[in-house]
Amino acid sequence: MASQGLVIILGALLLTRLVAVCYGNVIKFSDLERTLVVSASPRQGQVLEAGVDKITVTYGLNQNTSAGSVDSTYKTIKLKLCYAPISQVDRPWRKTVADNLVKDKTCTQNIVSEPYVASNTTFTWLIARDVPSATYFIRAYAYNYQNNEVAYGQTTDAGKVTNLFEIQGISGRHVSLDIASAVFSAFSVVSLFGFSYLEKRKAKKSTQAM
Repeated sequence: MASQGLVIILGALLLTRLVAVCYGNVIKFSDLERTLVVSASPRQGQVLEAGVDKITVTYGLNQNTSAGSVDSTYKTIKLKLCYAPISQVDRPWRKTVADNLVKDKTCTQNIVSEPYVASNTTFTWLIARDVPSATYFIRAYAYNYQNNEVAYGQTTDAGKVTNLFEIQGISGRHVSLDIASAVFSAFSVVSLFGFSYLEKRKAKKSTQAM
């Protein structure tokens, strides 16, 4: 009996430890300070092409914030491409989970990760070829030395309805391939009718010869 009680106690302690590990460091988006200012080159509503167009992003510490007073824990800045609400509808794999950033799917496309500096920094990014078609904005996260999000900034307002732009993803088909396919299809149809006509004409000549 004593051994069974000890096993139960150890099991409970282990379960408690696992829960603490899994949920003890949950970070909520609402807990982050918006101390970063972020701007990007796309205009409101502009359509860009994946694998072709570039985006220039400028980010830095808000000038109204005293450097050192809030950014002493910042180690890394990560720029991310984020889905606008309109491109999250009926797409759970893009769902915003504001109460747990580990599960949040708003910003899944990484643009760049750089060491933090308080001064403004500019980065130009060639849109990756695997970026899907959607409406986007850009967000910057500041990470501390434990690699946890501690602050952010983004190109849009809190409601995510301004400074939005679109990216047209690569469909896997090319215009030249479509043209070639159409030409070969037309050639096949013409060839079919041509051979049919020749066969009928040949058969008619054979009948007349008899």
